[in-house]
Amino acid sequence: MSRGFVKEGDQEETPIIPPRAALPAGATNYVTPMGMELLQAEREELEDERAMLPTTDEQQRRVELAVINGKLDLLNERIASARILDPASQPKEEVRFGATVTYKINSSPTPQTFQIVGVDEADVAKKKIAFVAPIAVALTGQSIGSIVLLNMGGETRKLEVVDIQYG
Repeated sequence: MSRGFVKEGDQEETPIIPPRAALPAGATNYVTPMGMELLQAEREELEDERAMLPTTDEQQRRVELAVINGKLDLLNERIASARILDPASQPKEEVRFGATVTYKINSSPTPQTFQIVGVDEADVAKKKIAFVAPIAVALTGQSIGSIVLLNMGGETRKLEVVDIQYG
């Protein structure tokens, strides 16, 4: 039947599926073992949510099911493309994926610390940043005592690596 003969109130809008964290084109989807566990737990939650959808309003159920299935499709693509890198296997003397890095900015007496993780695991509140973030890129490959210049917001800042930990 042509869509011209469907009542206006019967037409469903295409649901908006929120995108996953940005991964630059061509970049390998590195994840920590914990990051992979989090992705798999997220998949289980979405599958449980899909199984528990109420069946009272069929139109609402179809929309919610489309959103969940869209999220699952994006998540499954991310899981399929994931390459697990165990921080314990990284060289201990330099900053690499999975490292917890302590650094100072512009000789500040207060050091800052973050862990370099995959894009889906990144959470600034938990002091975890994505390996594609400018500060992570700038510090990758550096060793304790290294000084790196980083342009942030039109201002050049000097970063000094104070400590590197894995585990």
